[in-house]
Amino acid sequence: MIPRDFNRALLWVCAAFAGGVLLHIDRMPAWAAGTALLLIGWRVWMLRARPWTPPVWVRALLALLVTAIVLARFHTLNGLSAGTTLLMLMAALKLLETRGPRDEVVLIAAALFLLLAACLDRQDLARTPLYALQTWLCCAALAGVAAPTLSARESGRLALRTLLVAAPLAVALFVFFPRLPGSFWAIPREGQALTGLSDSMTPGGISRLIADYEPAFRVKFAGEPPPVAQRYWRGPVLHDFDGRTWTRRSWAQHPRPALQFLGTPVAYRVTLEPTQQRWWFALDLPARAPSPQVTLTYDQQLLSAEPVSDAVSYEALSYLHARETGELSASARREDTLLPSGANPRSRALAQSLRAQAGSDAAFVQAALNYLAGGGFVYSLEPQPVGADMVDDLLFQTREGFCGHYASAFADLMRAAGIPARVVTGYLGGEWNPIGRYLVVRQSDAHAWTEVWLQGEGWTRVDPTAVVAPERLRRGMIDLMPQSFGASERLLHASPWMQQLLQRWDAANGWWTEKFVKFSFSTQLDLLARLGIRSPEARDLGWAFMAALLLWLAALGWHMGRNARAPRGDALARAYLRLCRKLSRAGAARAPHQGPRAFAAQIAAVRPQLVPHVQGLLERYTQLRYAPPGPDHAAAVLEFRRAVARLSLRRAAPA
Repeated sequence: MIPRDFNRALLWVCAAFAGGVLLHIDRMPAWAAGTALLLIGWRVWMLRARPWTPPVWVRALLALLVTAIVLARFHTLNGLSAGTTLLMLMAALKLLETRGPRDEVVLIAAALFLLLAACLDRQDLARTPLYALQTWLCCAALAGVAAPTLSARESGRLALRTLLVAAPLAVALFVFFPRLPGSFWAIPREGQALTGLSDSMTPGGISRLIADYEPAFRVKFAGEPPPVAQRYWRGPVLHDFDGRTWTRRSWAQHPRPALQFLGTPVAYRVTLEPTQQRWWFALDLPARAPSPQVTLTYDQQLLSAEPVSDAVSYEALSYLHARETGELSASARREDTLLPSGANPRSRALAQSLRAQAGSDAAFVQAALNYLAGGGFVYSLEPQPVGADMVDDLLFQTREGFCGHYASAFADLMRAAGIPARVVTGYLGGEWNPIGRYLVVRQSDAHAWTEVWLQGEGWTRVDPTAVVAPERLRRGMIDLMPQSFGASERLLHASPWMQQLLQRWDAANGWWTEKFVKFSFSTQLDLLARLGIRSPEARDLGWAFMAALLLWLAALGWHMGRNARAPRGDALARAYLRLCRKLSRAGAARAPHQGPRAFAAQIAAVRPQLVPHVQGLLERYTQLRYAPPGPDHAAAVLEFRRAVARLSLRRAAPA
């Protein structure tokens, strides 16, 4: 039979390892998590049955099989997903041969590595309590393995006390330990789906994002936010059109036009969610690149050197109006007026007819907008199917579409008339959070519009959706078309108190990301500057950390010395020392050589008014300490501890 104490320790170990598996259950393959949990359940069941372990050759064969399966599934053993899956399964196989404390410590180490992998993968506020619980489980398992005589409650309490003692050191490490600049913890996340906008657009393709209520980014303005109708968040700019799909031109390198910015600039800070794409978003028009790793292209895109694999925050400065003072180059004009030959003949005929009646490019733009405004066009997320000449079908047959349809058709009309045009994709609007005082731009706010080149004005934004569905400029998609969203999103948006609760939770998430997840080296230096250190450097962080460490060690030493005379596992001794401290504060200090009866005699001599309060407690301690323990010894000790905790000597204390 397996000893009872060993059972308790292994149960703690299995609980800690199961917690590590559950942290990844929504990211790992179901077969991997299921296999690990099944083996954990089998090992727990074996504690109550006759112990049995497979032969060595079976365990070796299973290890090779697991490695081959992971390699076939992920095509690699590196990376966060593949490495975590392999660790999880190998540790689960370790349960098949767990016999003693050494094996149990190996499993606890695997649980801690699974916790670390989860922290590297996601740092959401909602998962923080789960990470704290898993840390406690691992520490309790270590306590159970190191001291098998401890009960389950004592192991849990010891783990909690240890974590509380270590918490100040963890805070000092977080705040003052110098952080390496750059993505030191960046780990490739293979197989992670792309989110948000892409570098191509087929009219109607943006509508796939409408049902996605997840945040794309958050914006906190330095002053008042711009009006709703001017919140155009610029993303990929598309130049090439093959008759159906617009794509971003990555090879063209034209000189950046000279801009004359008009009006007052808007300063703001963007917190961009991971997209696995390279572009950053900014209000039209960004005045400069917000980071040395980001390029402001000739068509006003913000293009990062690396994909956005983690949440990133950046300061930006934009103008809502500008005028280009230069001329459009011949090559850029040629590229932005190209159309596929033979495609959409009726649209080209319409463009030529309207162009003949218009006296200028600006007049032709207005004529095209008037055609869309008075042609019975409908804004719809589910338009009728179109054929090969999709612009012709939209303008002359179906007359219904989404923002991508109208932006594409309008750009096609402009190019057919010889006016340079391009399609810009991004986001429009956003939801104001009054709790955190920032703007939440969601994936459902995805939008597409057109820019045309006008002589004397340069590239000018023209949004054909504004004439087909003008309310889109003032309202979000969930207000405009609630039927396109799921029941949960509609319920959250329709209920004021639930919407306020969602805003509070989002504000808490934003605060957590800003203050903790994005706590960087520059933030550390800013903290030192606020503490009064002029021109702080990494060396100052090191000195601050050393000071905090020494302070923590001094407090820890004082605490350990204060309780050195009480064995940690002796609850009766700790309660007796607490009673002695209370009596000392009341004027009756116990000498180190005195036993409980000699101490009681001293109290009767020097502080007789204390005798009615403590005589019974001292006699009870003498019986519990020196008499043979009876069947109710544990209950009697617990009652003694409670009586000491309730004891108050304020009225009997000296004046």
